[in-house]
Amino acid sequence: MKKILCILLIALLGFNLAQAKNLEVQSPNGKIALLVATVDQLTWSVKLDGETLIQPSAIALQLSNGEVLGQHSSLKTSKIQQMNNSFQAINYRKAVVQDHYTQLTLKFKNDFDVEFRVYNDAVAYRFVTHRKDTLFIQNEVANFNFPADHEAFIPYLWDYRGGEIFNASFESQYTEQKISEFKTDSLAILPLLVDVGKGKKVVIMEADLEDYPGMFLNLNETKMGFKGVYAAYPLEVKVGGYENMNRIPSKRADFIAKVNGTRAFPWRVLAISREDKELLNNDIVQKLAAPSSIADPSWIVPGQVSWDWWNDYNITGVDFVAGMNTPTFKYYIDFAAANGAKYIILDWKWSARFDLNEVNPDVDLEEILAYGKSKNVGVILWAAWCTIMDQMHEVFPKYAAMGVKGWKIDFIDRDDQLAVASTYEIAKLAAEHHMLVDYHGVFKPTGLQRTYPNVVGYEGVYGLETFKWASIDAPRYTLTLPFTRNMAGPMDYTSGAMRNATEADFFPRNHAAMAKGTRCNQIAQYVVFEVPIQMLSDSPTMYYKEQESTDFITSIPTTFDEIVPLDGKVGEYVAIARKKNNTWYVGAMTNWTSRNLTLDLSFLEDGNYRMIIFKDGVNANTEATDYKKEEIEISSGEKLKIHMAQGGGWASRIERL
Repeated sequence: MKKILCILLIALLGFNLAQAKNLEVQSPNGKIALLVATVDQLTWSVKLDGETLIQPSAIALQLSNGEVLGQHSSLKTSKIQQMNNSFQAINYRKAVVQDHYTQLTLKFKNDFDVEFRVYNDAVAYRFVTHRKDTLFIQNEVANFNFPADHEAFIPYLWDYRGGEIFNASFESQYTEQKISEFKTDSLAILPLLVDVGKGKKVVIMEADLEDYPGMFLNLNETKMGFKGVYAAYPLEVKVGGYENMNRIPSKRADFIAKVNGTRAFPWRVLAISREDKELLNNDIVQKLAAPSSIADPSWIVPGQVSWDWWNDYNITGVDFVAGMNTPTFKYYIDFAAANGAKYIILDWKWSARFDLNEVNPDVDLEEILAYGKSKNVGVILWAAWCTIMDQMHEVFPKYAAMGVKGWKIDFIDRDDQLAVASTYEIAKLAAEHHMLVDYHGVFKPTGLQRTYPNVVGYEGVYGLETFKWASIDAPRYTLTLPFTRNMAGPMDYTSGAMRNATEADFFPRNHAAMAKGTRCNQIAQYVVFEVPIQMLSDSPTMYYKEQESTDFITSIPTTFDEIVPLDGKVGEYVAIARKKNNTWYVGAMTNWTSRNLTLDLSFLEDGNYRMIIFKDGVNANTEATDYKKEEIEISSGEKLKIHMAQGGGWASRIERL
């Protein structure tokens, strides 16, 4: 009888769960609540500390056959699980990632699921389908409805190529405005940050974007929320864009994706913070990405790179004409070897643009590779995406056999399904030949760097290279990035300018380029910004002239074991500590407001330490190159007061005595 009663009770509980109209799931610490309604229209909403962050927002998958997964769908089962795992991260900002969340899985009768995860600092959901045949996704309904017209940091698409909004650069500054003021003639790219009041922030992102178009945002019908928008599936492309290096869709289908009937779709993500500095240590994209597909990643070596393009081969004191030629790159190799950089890049024009087998006659690639090998410096080659797609099966094995270490791949400038799928295809083939990939001219990362950790760089950012020609508010913009774009993954901002300028003194130029902000602001970027393959963007000549700064920069690792956010406010300032082996590195930056901060050094283990400091000089407000190096002794638990000039920075290396 007891067994029968038990079976009946289990059956009754299952029936009640399946028929539930509203379900609530909480984060492991109980602070974040997810509420899901399943009647008529599937909706989700989110609360933090009892206050609404996201009001009920509709989600659905619309199929081309007229079926809508998430509307009038009959719930079959509902399951809640507590998960607490960890995994080893590869070439990341920490060695181990804790993955602790509550999962709600809803199974519906027409062969699809929706998975929700609630973390202590994020909420995410995705659709999962279980069909036999190919699915044509006409649209995905994703809404983010806010309870008020909040202020937001919105990165708009710009530089539309081919006259279509989906063919554009993914490099954008952040427009600070209310949600309702969203531009009517554009779309926003991700990540997008919303200030929900009382110091709390929400950042909208996506993760595990494989074989599916990226999500843009537009203002939805509430005028206080956003909806997902996606590029339609490309049927035909034409040559166009800068120097004809883009492949621009000229004809699109009436659906956004053609997919296998059984698959998981990308995660829609909200990162959540009570204070801004929490965003600096948010691992949600890394957690939601598919695990590494590379069984033995030991050959993937991160490091700094001497790069030719930003400095425009501006080297002096040599007996050859600097440019795209063999002596120049041997000079870059000498510099890299002398300063511990792992690689150099041969940027565009080392080969014919549309034939990577046709090497520039002024470039003896075999000699350069042999010379680099003798100095333990690897060589990375630039290529346009369209050429890589045409030739990668031929040139990857060819150049890997010659000793080339990887590719910098440029001018993708799309994130429709085929463009996204190609980034996985390239990464997979490159990994088979033990080659690194640095994606340039690309959409934001969404976790590919975990799935294929040979992807060591990602642009998708309005970086230093653009500032050569743009007189904009660089320090404020760069102070948004740690809280927004860099949350999504590696950010190839290309730091390292040694010609530093105040706002009044800066002027755009290509040759002998300069950067806004102080010398120490540039130095601090090597600690604050995250990318496994970090550029040394200025010329070797300038770094030799500024050897003291160079020595400090090249002592900073590009991946870390531990991270401690110290302080920060989006667009205003940031301070962060990172550990590699037994050494700590601290970086702080400010916008055009000079600033005093107090750094709590309690993250140090008990003991005494030597701190090597680079700080803004007393005249840095008028001469941005002015800095001072000093060494002090400190102990764990001390609080250190620092000062930063206008557009300034502060950096230190901390070693145990």
